[in-house]
This record gives sequence, structure tokens and C-alpha cells, in this order.
Amino acid sequence: MSSERSAVLEFGVPEPGETASVMEDKLRFHTDSWDLSVDLKAGSAGIVVIDARSRDAYAGGHIPGAISFPHREMSIETTAQLDRSLVYVVYCDGIGCNGSTKGAYKLARLGFRTKELLGGLDWWRRDGHPVVASGEPGSLLAAAE
Repeated sequence: MSSERSAVLEFGVPEPGETASVMEDKLRFHTDSWDLSVDLKAGSAGIVVIDARSRDAYAGGHIPGAISFPHREMSIETTAQLDRSLVYVVYCDGIGCNGSTKGAYKLARLGFRTKELLGGLDWWRRDGHPVVASGEPGSLLAAAE
């Protein structure tokens, strides 16, 4: 295999085990809108969806069932009542927004297990999932009816 003329091969190719290890890590740290919607529809216990954007952005449209918890408000005091046995899936607007990264980081630093939703609300909408405009969380099942 010659890499001298290939932009794809310019930096080499990982061994299959290396690729499997990196992909496994990506899947541990992230989830996508399809997998999240499957779990929300099934009522999977143990998952809480966090909208890390501003409260105004949340009220304008959010994932049904998500709770509003802006990343700027996350602290030892504001997370005191959160259940550490749950997994918190954090999202923001989309790939141009790092609110979900900041939120997942802050929660993890405070001892909570987190995953980041790939593509945020943008990719959630693009995949055809419902969005609720309200100050209340609602539920995915009610929004889908």
C-alpha cells in the first residue's frame, strides 16, 4: 500500500484492534439520537436527559423528557440532589455548540456518569424525533402521539 499519493493513507492505517479500542471508547462517551429515542420510548430506567442550554432555549424547544440544567449553573450545590447511580445524557444545540461538552465535563468532574448526545438538538430534529416547546420536560411518548 503506497501512502505517498493518498490523503486518506497519509498518516497510516491502525490495526483492527486499535480501531476497535478507539470506537469502543467513542461509544462509551457518546450516544446518538436514535439510541436515545429507543431508550426513552422503552422507558429505560437509569437514564436522565439534560438540556445544558439556557432556560430560554429549553423553553423554545427541547427533547421531550429532558430537564433544563444549563451548564453554567452546574456546581456542587446545584447537583446535590442528583442521583449518582443514573447516567446523564447531556445535549445542547448541535455540533456548533459546546454546551453539552461543558455540561458533561462539569457533571463528570462532580462525580456523575455522563454521555454526550452527538449532534444535539439539531441532529435529534433531523432524525425526525419530536421536540416540545415548553418550560416543562414532558415525555417522548406523549409527544409522539
